[in-house]
Amino acid sequence: MKPLQTSTIILLLALPLIAGAGTTLTRDNGAPVGDNQNSQTAGPNGPVLLQDVQLIQKLQRFDRERQPERVVHARGTGAYGVFVAEQDLSALTRAAVFRPGTQTPVFVRFSSVIHGNHSPETLRDPRGFGTKFYTSEGNWDLVGNNLPIFFIRDAIKFPDMVHSLKPAPDSNIQDPNRFFDFFSHQPESTHMLTRVYSDFGTPASYREMDGNSVHAYKFVNAQGQIHYVKFHWKSLQGQKTLSAREASAIQATEFNHMTRDLIGAIQQGKFPRWDLYIQTLTPAQLAALDFDGLDATKTWPGVPEVKVGSMTLNKNPDNVFLETEQSALAPSNLVPGIEASEDRLLQGRLFSYADTQLHRIGANGLQLPVNRPRNAAANYNQDGAQNSGSRKGDVNYQPSEHAALADDAQYKSSQLPLSGATQQARIVKTQNFKQAGDFYRSLDAQQQANLVSNLAGDLGQVKDEGVKYTMLSYFQKADAGYGRALAAALKADGARVAQLAAKLPD
Repeated sequence: MKPLQTSTIILLLALPLIAGAGTTLTRDNGAPVGDNQNSQTAGPNGPVLLQDVQLIQKLQRFDRERQPERVVHARGTGAYGVFVAEQDLSALTRAAVFRPGTQTPVFVRFSSVIHGNHSPETLRDPRGFGTKFYTSEGNWDLVGNNLPIFFIRDAIKFPDMVHSLKPAPDSNIQDPNRFFDFFSHQPESTHMLTRVYSDFGTPASYREMDGNSVHAYKFVNAQGQIHYVKFHWKSLQGQKTLSAREASAIQATEFNHMTRDLIGAIQQGKFPRWDLYIQTLTPAQLAALDFDGLDATKTWPGVPEVKVGSMTLNKNPDNVFLETEQSALAPSNLVPGIEASEDRLLQGRLFSYADTQLHRIGANGLQLPVNRPRNAAANYNQDGAQNSGSRKGDVNYQPSEHAALADDAQYKSSQLPLSGATQQARIVKTQNFKQAGDFYRSLDAQQQANLVSNLAGDLGQVKDEGVKYTMLSYFQKADAGYGRALAAALKADGARVAQLAAKLPD
């Protein structure tokens, strides 16, 4: 057999990297992917399965794309403060943080989501609102955004969504052609796009914006009873936003305006405050909704909010790198009485956020002062880079006749009844457009006009007519007036938009 030439060997090695359109998507080991749109779940309403190797690999690879800057939420600022519980929630949760009168130290990191560490704070973007509660039973991280929903409902789509929103790999320029191409395949994004392209996508300051958990969590009381819960921080400074023109005027002279505002207010003793509200539903009430109540693209309209406490931020960090940048918030940091729901996006974030912090600041990042719990951590996790622990003795395993540590059955997770078979399928009650229309109609005439202008500015750059008209049909389906105004702004064929919208289910 004639030996292969060196050039032939190089070509063969390169083939997987230059495969063209139509080639089957594979994992890194070359195995073909059967479904890249839906995570595997335990039945139609159960949690996401760890055996979904495509989901796990996508999130693992995605989390390791940047070092040491965060892949998302890179641009941020933080402050310390205190949360004071006011409402007796013992009927809902055993969490010690909500015992009336309890004062819990907190650290809050505000951030932009998509843009890099030194990007202007005037850019249109959701804003992160992550709160680390240093409770008596360990740290609880409530990691959310200023907007109450998100673009997607399944974590398996998160790396692709962020890739589309980040600068293009060949030009390093953010391109609406790319992200609208992605969103044209995700009709559930219509609600979030409507909110982020409104003036709420450009808050005036961190002090003057609300925060939301986005996801539902579970409250579990001492009797093991479950209620689903959503959290909402309401700014006592009021909510203030910027129009596109106002944001441009600020950006011409200042790109740190939100950070400067927060630091300055705290330095001057004008401590910003937020009240924390919750919405709760029993499992039966959740199931009775006409949409999937665990869908991260949805709010819970009509469910009463109850004030449960207030938070005051009163101290700036002494060292931004040691504290703000090395802070490691993750929704997997939960405490007794607060558990994760079966929300598919949250289920992926439970893994992804903790994993990216392990990659970014190391296995012992929770030993850093900003991340260290105020009660003592006690386990047999060991070694690794920069381990400052002081474990002694020859027993580093459990159970053992000689172990000083043991688990405690009173802290077991609640039990979730399951039915059906493992599956990879979208949720049943999608209702992709209704709430987007409801939000549009809640805006006054000027806010609606600003939304249409902001959206038309980016959607007008899309060259693919199919993508453009698909997106227009989504907004038309949400609200006919919304769709007509946007089509007119883009000089698009309104009849074609209406025809496409009429074919869309909701």
